[in-house]
Order: sequence, then structure tokens, then C-alpha cells
Amino acid sequence: MIPGPPRIRSSATNVIHICTAEDFVSADSSGRAMTFQFGPPIDLTDLPNFAKTDVRPRCSVFVGRISTKDNQNPASSLPRQVVLASARLEAGEEFAGYYWDVESGMLPPELRSLGPREMYEALGVPLPRDGGLQDLVDRAEQLGVTHVLAERSDRVARAMLTSLTVEHELGKVGVEVVYANEPVGGTESGRLRTRRYSQVDAEIYRTVLMEMSMGGQIQHAINGWNHGYPPYPYTTVIDETAPAPARGRLGATRPKRKLVPHPDSRRFDAARELCRLRREEHLKSAEIIAILAAEPDRYPIEGRWTHNLVEGLAANPKLTGHQVYNRRATRTGRPGCSRQNPVSEWVWSPEIVHEPVVSLQEWKQAQEVTTALRAGRQEGGSLLLIHIAARQLGLTVTEGSSSDTHTLYRIGGRKVVLPSPIPDMVAQQVIADMKNAT
Repeated sequence: MIPGPPRIRSSATNVIHICTAEDFVSADSSGRAMTFQFGPPIDLTDLPNFAKTDVRPRCSVFVGRISTKDNQNPASSLPRQVVLASARLEAGEEFAGYYWDVESGMLPPELRSLGPREMYEALGVPLPRDGGLQDLVDRAEQLGVTHVLAERSDRVARAMLTSLTVEHELGKVGVEVVYANEPVGGTESGRLRTRRYSQVDAEIYRTVLMEMSMGGQIQHAINGWNHGYPPYPYTTVIDETAPAPARGRLGATRPKRKLVPHPDSRRFDAARELCRLRREEHLKSAEIIAILAAEPDRYPIEGRWTHNLVEGLAANPKLTGHQVYNRRATRTGRPGCSRQNPVSEWVWSPEIVHEPVVSLQEWKQAQEVTTALRAGRQEGGSLLLIHIAARQLGLTVTEGSSSDTHTLYRIGGRKVVLPSPIPDMVAQQVIADMKNAT
């Protein structure tokens, strides 16, 4: 006979004892039998629905993650995680699948594993890979997965909300998430307490890392060292006066670099002219592109001038000679995109640390013009023709005061009031007058 659930017996001293199915009858001090039981009075274990059963065969898969291929060695870290997680397999059981990412635990699952398969194959990890965490969440029910085993909760995510969401989504399709560092047995409340404490620790650790990293990057900018790819008119050189970089666990860190003018001095001239066209002549990117592209020997570019390049240079505060950090928050939206941080969150070096293209005041004026252009205050077409014709004659066009219907322009030494927008016939007359005057 299969034993029923545990019974409880009471003694005269009111001490409660846990009893087995065969041991649930005792006597008080007078010898009277006292019976306490939670199960049925008779044996019902032969009923088909006596015990809860799962008709699905057990199917366990492994989930793992390491931060990045630069900060950890995937070929050694992931197999070690498999060994630890496999301790929660049943006797004779093997993993039915391996799902692992080489990504930051700060990313949600949908932003992981976006690299090509060849990238993962090149890592040399001695494990098969059936996908990443998001692949598992999407296909767990279809594959008949019953258990997801990981070394610990931060291998799923360092953000507590993300790990909770993954557990919830898998739980809805009957998949249990098991972490190898959690205790076996005991009460559910104790297990849950251990899990939640672990997830809180992971998120706090993540926040501490972010604070320390941000502090280091801020100091990096204050000291004048460059972040990221150098802007068009610059290149970078190693700062020989910087403290020698310490060797990390995986070797020497990258040396500190500062911006210097590109060897082709025409690039500096092109950047200055680009900024002037935006600041003084209030040109849109298409108009600036047309002017720069018309003189490739004077304004050289690898490839071609593009909208993103023009707008990026006009908005880049590094052209002021200051080093600036935290302009963008990367990887917070769609893959490959970044979000522009407000200027109030930027970190500026207190002093000019490399040769400037424009002054800080000139840069500010260009941003104000850009804001006005994006608000639709300028018309294109005919005005662009005037700008191009003026440049060919060695003249500049500068916008002055304006009303709802007319705008004052200075063309060379002449002042001209033109309607807004400028009709084609008026533009042609202005161009003809410029040519006649010269």
C-alpha cells in the first residue's frame, strides 16, 4: 500500500508530532485513543486521480549567459555553468537543448542574440546552441519543455523585472525555472525568499557596476580623452602623458586617446564651412550637401556627404574643442538605434582639450538654427539656388530679420527683402542681379 499524506498526533503535553500513514494513533494519559489525520479515513490510493500527475515527459533545457566575449571567456564560462546547472537534472536525464547568449544581462531578451550565427560559431564554445533566451521563451511550449535550468538567476538577467517576466511567461505554459544555487527541499516560502533575494542582489550589483562605470567615463571625458569614433575633421592619437593602463584579467586595457586634427587640413576647412552654412545662412542638410559636393577637391569626403553626416557634425559639441560624454543612450530602443540625451545630462571637459573647429558660442547658434529649421521656418528650393549661385560668385547669403511674409537677406554687400516662400521667378531675378553686379 502506498502511504497516504503525513498525519499529526497530539500528546498530553500538547506537543504536535509529524506521523506517517501507519503511525497516526496515540493515547492520552488515560489511555484513550486520540486520532488526528488530514487524509481520508480509508485507503484511497488506488483511485486514478488520487495523486496529481503530469502527462508530459520531463524535458529540461539549459539556459546560460555571459556578459561579453571581451570581458569573459565564453569557451570556459558556459561549460562551467552547464556543469553547475546539471546538478538539478534527475538521474539519467540529459539536457534536451542549450540556450545561451553572449550579451549584457542588462538587456531585455528581445535585444539579445541579434548577431549572426557565424559570430557565435567563431567563439569556439564547446556546446551546441539552439538559440538564445528569447528563442526559448517563444518556443518552450511548442518544444514540450518542462524545466529550465540555470546556474543562478542573474544568468537570465540582472534586471529583476526581466527575470520575473521570463519566469512568468514560462510559467504560463507550465515550465518551471530552476536555479542551481537555490536550496533543495524546505518550504516554498523559503525557496521564494532565496530567489527574490538573489534577484535583488543581481539588480543592485548591476546598478553598482553602472555607477562605477559612469563615474569612470565621466572622469575620462573631464581629462580630455575621447570616447567613440573621432568626428570627421579629427583623428586620435595615444596620450603619452596619461597614466599607464593597468592590466586586466584578460590583458592590457585600451590606451587613452585624444583628438587631433586630421592630417588632411581640408577636412577642418570643410567642417568650418559646414557649420557656417548652418549657423549664418540657415541651410538645411540637403542644401549644405549640394554646396559641399559641388567642390570635392575643396571639401573631401570618403564616399559621399549624407544627411546624417551633415546633421551629426553640425550638432557635435566636440567641434568646440571640449570633450563631451553621455550625449546618447545606446541600446535602449530598437536594435541599432540610440536615444539622444538632453543637453543637461551631457558631461563636458571644463577646458578646451583639442583644437576647436568653432567656438562654443558659434556652436550654440548653430543648434538654435537647427531647431528653427526643424520647426519648418525655412523654405528650400529657390533659396538653395540663390545660395549656390552666390557661392559661385564668391558671395555669402545671410538671413536677417523676418516676418510672416518676408525675410531680409544680406547677399554680399547688398540687402534684399524677399517673400517667404521665394517664388522661382523672384529667385531667378535675384541670381541675375548678382551676376550683373559682379
